[in-house]
Amino acid sequence: MNIPLRYRAWIIWLLGALFMFYKYALEVSPSVMAPYLIRDFNINALELGNLAATYFYAYLLLQLPAGLLIDKVGARIATTCAITLCALGTLIFARADSLMIASMGRFLTGMGAAFSAISCLKMIANWFPAKKFSFMVGLMMTMAMLGAVGGQAPLAAFIDAFDWRQSLQILGLVGLALGLFFWLIVRNKAPHHDLIPVASPHLLISLLKILKTPACWWLSIYSGLAFAPVMVFGGLWGVSFLEAAFGLTPLRAAQSVSLIFIGFALGAPLFGWLSNILGKKRPIMFLGTFLALLSISIVIYLPVLPPIIIAALLFFFGFFISTFLLSFSMIADISSLAMAATAIGFMNTFNALIGAFSDPFSGKLLDLNWDGQIYDGIRIFSVEAYQIAFLAIPLYLIIALFLLIRIKESRPKESTPGILL
Repeated sequence: MNIPLRYRAWIIWLLGALFMFYKYALEVSPSVMAPYLIRDFNINALELGNLAATYFYAYLLLQLPAGLLIDKVGARIATTCAITLCALGTLIFARADSLMIASMGRFLTGMGAAFSAISCLKMIANWFPAKKFSFMVGLMMTMAMLGAVGGQAPLAAFIDAFDWRQSLQILGLVGLALGLFFWLIVRNKAPHHDLIPVASPHLLISLLKILKTPACWWLSIYSGLAFAPVMVFGGLWGVSFLEAAFGLTPLRAAQSVSLIFIGFALGAPLFGWLSNILGKKRPIMFLGTFLALLSISIVIYLPVLPPIIIAALLFFFGFFISTFLLSFSMIADISSLAMAATAIGFMNTFNALIGAFSDPFSGKLLDLNWDGQIYDGIRIFSVEAYQIAFLAIPLYLIIALFLLIRIKESRPKESTPGILL
């Protein structure tokens, strides 16, 4: 590539971030397809929760293997295969004529998506200096959350114009094209990366070192508890809840939920930049998690709010919960460069584990509190049923706040290979 190294780094980062965009659009898409999926597959809320969580089951199983594989063979090969698998799973889901086939497609999508964050973070570590890590992670999550926005109102409008199957087929073809561009353009590391030698430890040794580090455990559990509410509300049940609680139309409800991800997209790089300026991460994470807890609790348990206040609170929820991303920077601080992907994979395992539990759990609670209402073949749940199902959201965030007390402030390494921007 006859492109200056400075720009090559940004181009490679952009392709990794586009995979994050794609991954999150697919991850949250069930929220706007929920009524159609219940109707077309003739399933209840628990079964829909399990269908959505199938993605997280695969994500969970592959987090550590994905990190180990990327550390071993490099991001280019592993991620190209992952994007392709993600796209193929989406195409299978789009054409599924049974719940089993749909679950298989969703599982394959989750397998491919498991590589997205780890590969992008690994490329940031290999192409940018350590002092830029928090900021670049924030920009990465801005792209990811824009993808989540795309999986809400724009996808809802697209489904209205066509249908959910055609919409997903188009997304599958887009993924195949992205995989091809990734293979052609991406390289694993900057040319001068080896000027500072980094040992490549045995995979089992890497994993054991991480398992023996208490900070990795606390950070990973905190991360999972902080992010799960975003996916339970924003990725599955939020749109239906806003329709029931506030009488919003499906499109208006999807637009409101999109504000969670817009807030997240704006907050992620801002708090990454702020942590670099202040030289601290934990206080920012604590304040952000607390304000996120306050914002989402008001929306769920005070359903007498005007639409403008709902929109503002959902935006603030996404904006402030984005502070949890600093935990990725903290775990990178306490891990060696050679183990960076493995450590991040370990953290993402908890994100997937708690997400895989939370979707079906909330669906089960909805089914248990369903009063039997059906409209056009779709189950209608009461506001009270949603409020009970969402009890885990404030509980998760409260526990996350207590975990932060046990987490010590980290410091970035003085020297990390990368391009000095």
